[in-house]
Amino acid sequence: MLSLSLLLGVNTPLPHLFSLCKDDSSDSDLELSTVRHQPEGLDQLQAQTKFTRKELQSLYRGFKNECPSGLVDEETFKTIYSQFFPQGDATTYAHFLFNAFDTDRNGSIRFEDFVIGLSVLLRGSITEKLNWAFNLYDINKDGYVTKEEMLAIMQSIYDMMGRYTYPCVRDEAPSEHVDKFFQKMDKNRDGVVTIEEFIETCQKDENIMNSMQLFENVI
Repeated sequence: MLSLSLLLGVNTPLPHLFSLCKDDSSDSDLELSTVRHQPEGLDQLQAQTKFTRKELQSLYRGFKNECPSGLVDEETFKTIYSQFFPQGDATTYAHFLFNAFDTDRNGSIRFEDFVIGLSVLLRGSITEKLNWAFNLYDINKDGYVTKEEMLAIMQSIYDMMGRYTYPCVRDEAPSEHVDKFFQKMDKNRDGVVTIEEFIETCQKDENIMNSMQLFENVI
């Protein structure tokens, strides 16, 4: 079940993705004078997430510092995310991750998109985190995960972690891992994994459950 544990592990740069600053100054609200997109107010975002007002202010300062327009396109997201994995190629995984955050499929991530997704990953319930992970693996967003989709995500993770990791990863490892993982998840052998099968299998795996708890207080 390495891939779900890896999934949570490789997402640890997310809180720092936009150079989050920790100063004690306070903004009256999430407002900018010249932006292409103005985010929702603090009160609404606080109600939609599990972040405090102060945490949201810190998150927003980092976000607007990197993205003054208030929007992040895919190429910018890839460039920033890849900086955390210089030993490998993070572009493909960053593409999949971008699509998971871009919930309205308009080719850009708003601050709201980013902070709501981050709240799930860091502070969400087990079920919320697993739903988010399923959405990541469901590349074409048809409500099912195929073995090909799972392999694409898994291969992108191995590519990102780099060939110089220890112990060394064999080229066949992603495919072998997915074969074992998919067989365990696809309980009715219909060739696809549903959200119910995904959640049920993950909840029975102690390693995955432990990994879900690691990053709740990262910020």
